[in-house]
Amino acid sequence: MNTGLFEAIWDLVRRVPMGSVTTYGDVARALGNPRLSRTVGFAMHDAPEDVPCQRVVNRFGGLSDAFSPLGKDSHRLLLELEGVPFCMDGTVDLDRCRFTF
Repeated sequence: MNTGLFEAIWDLVRRVPMGSVTTYGDVARALGNPRLSRTVGFAMHDAPEDVPCQRVVNRFGGLSDAFSPLGKDSHRLLLELEGVPFCMDGTVDLDRCRFTF
């Protein structure tokens, strides 16, 4: 694990305000390397409790199966509790709530 890189990722994700989301790619681009999207995902998996991992979604607004205990259902619930809007297909409405760095 690249602790310095993960810390930089976590610091960026901490800046995403409640009710907003960003994508793995947005975080990677903010770090200056759009090819780090997967690394952002790995960092979210190992993130400390103060990092709002639920605010990171895929480029289509898709949710992650990695959330306990119910995967995508847990991810959606966490975002709904923050007021994040969803589209009819179950993806996050990125046009309405995407945070850019």
